[in-house]
Amino acid sequence: MTKPLYPRFGKERIREMLKHRRVVLLSGPRQSGKTTLVQQFANESIPFFTLDSRATLDSVRFDPETFIHGIDRAVIDEIQRVPELILSIKRSVDTDPRPGRFLLTGSANIMTLPQVADSLAGRMSTIPLLPLAQGELLDLNPSFLEQIFSGTTPKSRIPFVGQKIEDTVLAGGYPEALTLPSWQDRQDWHHDYVESVLRRDIRDIVRLDRIELAPRLLAMLAHNSGNTVNYSGLARRIGLSHVTTRKYVSVLESLFLVRTLRPWHSNTLKRLTKSPKLHFLDTGLLATVRGISPDHVGRNRAQFGPLLECFVFSELLKLDSWNRDRFIFSYFRDRDGKEVDFVIEDRRGRVVGVDVKASATVSSSDFKGLRRLATVCDGRFVLGVVLYTGTQILPFGDRMVAAPISALWS
Repeated sequence: MTKPLYPRFGKERIREMLKHRRVVLLSGPRQSGKTTLVQQFANESIPFFTLDSRATLDSVRFDPETFIHGIDRAVIDEIQRVPELILSIKRSVDTDPRPGRFLLTGSANIMTLPQVADSLAGRMSTIPLLPLAQGELLDLNPSFLEQIFSGTTPKSRIPFVGQKIEDTVLAGGYPEALTLPSWQDRQDWHHDYVESVLRRDIRDIVRLDRIELAPRLLAMLAHNSGNTVNYSGLARRIGLSHVTTRKYVSVLESLFLVRTLRPWHSNTLKRLTKSPKLHFLDTGLLATVRGISPDHVGRNRAQFGPLLECFVFSELLKLDSWNRDRFIFSYFRDRDGKEVDFVIEDRRGRVVGVDVKASATVSSSDFKGLRRLATVCDGRFVLGVVLYTGTQILPFGDRMVAAPISALWS
């Protein structure tokens, strides 16, 4: 069966960056569609190399300098497998600084690696590519971030409700998994994916003394998704030190399996906690690692809340990834326990709050955290949105609105 070729909204951003930057890196998890996308930029004068090829990998490892020497332009896939190649690319683009010399992909955040962290500073633009967003799957052109930062009530063209939203959340966004016909097939794919990443890709970026503990740690993080991270508690349960546990979580974050979210603070409200929240970056993976199936959700609706929060976060990050503006994501919690799931801040310092509710109804009490956030924003607060599983857009006072989840891709 031929895999469908979905539109990727990051494509135009790549094309634009290649006009101005010497090196462009497309960075994201394995199987998110990076290779398929960058192959569209390769041609007779721009060769494509993948370091997943054993022959190419051996050649580059043997002598990265000779490999790069003489290359005018190239697309190089899975650059994290030979980080030393970055230094050879640096020397090449310093000698010949024309834009568009190299288009790279990486399935690990190579800029966290000490040997390459500063080598391409000022020479490279990094573009994230996460698994498919709903806007890409439906071939829509979402403008949710633009709407909420203009203070406009977000639109919702085709609300997803009931079984439709549950199936969408549980499916996740990995292109190959979405082609599989049944939940069990997709679950098997996600299991194999996690095993492959933890067995192979970790070794490309770091040496871990207890690598066999990574699956167990990932499982514990899955059951904690959406909550603050207690590194000391995790360390005791897994049998590692506090420092080592932090390192392992950082590695899982570098592989785009999880993402930590810092607490928000302002001049009038100092940071009340230093603990980050942790989210998985794909709900299909999260559901599989937690052992949650459609039947489980049907019997125990409480399990759906963390999945939906993870889904919204992932969609927001995807919207951000192809947006020309730069947004900062955090979460809010005050001394009284009032919370906002996601605080989004733009380059002008304007603030929008987004809360998630896994319910088809919404009430004024669901805006407690957003109202508190509005009062401590030093006049920078634009809008508070509660995303829920109902169908109507409902105002709840000044700069407060409830909207269906589908507003994210409408």
